[in-house]
Amino acid sequence: METANDDFDVIDNVLIHRTAIVERNAVLKGPLVIGPRSFIASGAYLRGGCWLDEDCVIGPGCEVKSSFIFASSKLAHFNFVGDSILGERVNVEAGALICNYRNERPQAGIRVRIGANLVTVDANKFGALVGDYSRLGANSVVAPGALLSHGTLLGRTELLDQEHA
Repeated sequence: METANDDFDVIDNVLIHRTAIVERNAVLKGPLVIGPRSFIASGAYLRGGCWLDEDCVIGPGCEVKSSFIFASSKLAHFNFVGDSILGERVNVEAGALICNYRNERPQAGIRVRIGANLVTVDANKFGALVGDYSRLGANSVVAPGALLSHGTLLGRTELLDQEHA
């Protein structure tokens, strides 16, 4: 184990703050940064370029791919968050998904709604930008390309697909 500085340990391109807790059987694939006092539960899977700020919680059975998660945000359990940015104090209840890919049409490109316009993003994978203090209810689904403003509340089992707004 290498030491990045006095606060982080480095293992296989993964930086883990010394105050963070990573339970046994969590899968960590770098590049990855796990911030101070964060908690990664057994069975969590973090991969492909993630950054977790301080006091984040990634529960059991969660998968996080190529995402930034800011301070005090929490993923309960059995969540997927792909290619996204979650602001501070975002709470994602059990089973909620932030999808990052459209496979239901021949051309899988992502479109983002800005006002009344749909703008095509030059990426095949893009999940969501989730504003600070937002809450996603259990088993809710956020379709690719979503922009959730500060304090958005998505109810349990609700689908948010801004492409079809």
